[in-house]
Parts: sequence; structure tokens; C-alpha cells
Amino acid sequence: MFSHLSDHKKGLLLTTLGGLALSMDIPLIRLSSGEVWSVLSARSLATIVVALAVLVVIRRVTGSLQSVLPGWLGLPVGFFYGLTTITFLLAVYYTTAANVVFIIALNPMFTALLSWIFLKERPALSTFITMAVMLLGVGLIVGGGMESGHLLGDALSVLASFSIACAITIGRASGRDMGFASLLAAVIPAAVGLYHIAPSGFSIEHPGWILFDGAVLMPLSFWCLATGTRFLSAPEVAMFYLLETILAPIWVWLIFAEAPTTLTLAGGAILILALAAHSLWQARAKARAALAA
Repeated sequence: MFSHLSDHKKGLLLTTLGGLALSMDIPLIRLSSGEVWSVLSARSLATIVVALAVLVVIRRVTGSLQSVLPGWLGLPVGFFYGLTTITFLLAVYYTTAANVVFIIALNPMFTALLSWIFLKERPALSTFITMAVMLLGVGLIVGGGMESGHLLGDALSVLASFSIACAITIGRASGRDMGFASLLAAVIPAAVGLYHIAPSGFSIEHPGWILFDGAVLMPLSFWCLATGTRFLSAPEVAMFYLLETILAPIWVWLIFAEAPTTLTLAGGAILILALAAHSLWQARAKARAALAA
């Protein structure tokens, strides 16, 4: 169906779809009205069931899973995706939705640094300048979190952002399809969640929302974004996580009337403007290089 598209266009299509699906994650978590560990385990178990069902279908149709399984490098990638899920979901409960998604916007900068260190892809000067500006924006958001008692949630958001960057960088370095590594990694948060709810059982007021999230949106999002590393550079893939940064606070604002604080909006605006300016600068630099060539 998409065979006529270039690899770059395939990557853009996949990561855009993944970012859009991811933007609905926080609203669905909130709509489920569940206890944090119950939500974590239910969401992750739903993802695992879907992943295993798809693998069974692929096995019956093709007779082999060799083309879709990521190999040994899938283990560290899966670990970091699992860690991301745990820290991200905990952050949703310990700080505001706007704080979480704006701090997650550090992901492209972490990815650029990791790609420089491990993949020898040196960032441009404009990237370093953008990083400095983004740190200012995150400083405003975290400063507001300290005043309102959200420091733990903000710290978990930073850890989630760094963990995503690690997963993307390793996936890009491997050159393999990491879509199922991200899905099967749900076993890690599922185990952690089940351990915590073992004495009392599940406590979710509206389980349908979180099951839809775990069975439909998360598999779609994780697979698309993880597979995107086959076609795009690691920092490019990381940029598409920013669709959640832009859209999730809007969904939360519309559904729950939870308006971000002034400091959060200011910090978020700095982050988005810095990234937009960086993208525009990079696009113009590539155009000039193409003309020179």
C-alpha cells in the first residue's frame, strides 16, 4: 500500500500517526479514574495481549517471526520502554498533565546528545543553542512544580524523557524493526503494577477507557514510533513525541477544564518555540547544502 513512498516519507507517516495516538494517553488515563498501580497493570496487560495475538497471526500467515522480532538488542530497548511507561504514568499522578508533556519535550535534546555520544552524529551549533533555551523553559516549569508540590512528578517526567531517548537511540543504532520490542516491553510495567495491587486487587472506576488505551492506542503508538527508527534519524523520531506535548494539554483542558499555570504555559511556549525555530533552521541549512551540492 505504501510501497511507492520513500523511506523518509514512510518514517514521517508512521511517526505522525504514533504521535497522534500517544496524545490521547493522558486523557484516557484520567478518564479511567483508577488507582495508579491498577491503571499501570491493566493498561500494560492489555498491550501484551494485543502484541501476543498479533504475533500469533503473523506466525500463522508467514510461518516465521524472524522478520518482526528485534533480536538481542530488543532487550535493552524493551527495558527502556518499560521504564518509560512506569515513570510516565507515575508522573501523570504526581504532577499536572501540562507539566508532564512539556518536560517530555526534552526528549529530542536527550536523543541528540545520545546520538552524538554513541552514534557519532554530532549535533549542529543550533542544536546546542536550542538545548540551552529548552533548559530555561524546563526550569520555569519545574520551578512552578516546586511551588505547588509537583517536584516528584516533574523529576519522573525528566526520567521518562531520558528513557525514551535511550530506547530510540539503541533502536536506531540496531537498524532493526523495534516495534514489537516496545509492545512486549509492557511485561515490565505489568509485573510492577501487579506486584503492588496483589493484596487488594484492581481499583479502576471506568476500566473501559484504560483497556481501550492499552489495547488500541498504546500498541499503535509504540509500534509506529519504534518502527520509525528504521527510516528516520533518532532525533527526528524523537521530535514526533512532541505531538503529545502540543495536543495532550489541549485535550485535558477541554475534557477536565484543567488550565495550566502561567509558569507552565511560559515554559511550554519557550520549549515549543525553541524546537520550531530549530526545525526551521535545520530545514534551511539542508536546503542551502543541497543547493551548494
